[in-house]
Amino acid sequence: MKARVFVVLKSSILDPQGKAIEGALRSLGVDGVTSVRQGKVFDIEIAGDDRARAEAVLKEAADRLLANTIIENYRVEITP
Repeated sequence: MKARVFVVLKSSILDPQGKAIEGALRSLGVDGVTSVRQGKVFDIEIAGDDRARAEAVLKEAADRLLANTIIENYRVEITP
């Protein structure tokens, strides 16, 4: 089973890298960009076919290692 864990800063946390990307896009002439928030993506393969167990394992991994839950949010997507 394949999964993807998306990790982003909470909206209340300043994202200097996102601001830098926003400025760079404007300087490249990309119109209409009003805000950029950057994050991390983890592609993970898990043995077995129990989606509920896989989601629980990945949430624990995100809570313990992949995300700093004080300043970051995450979401888990599992694909068949």
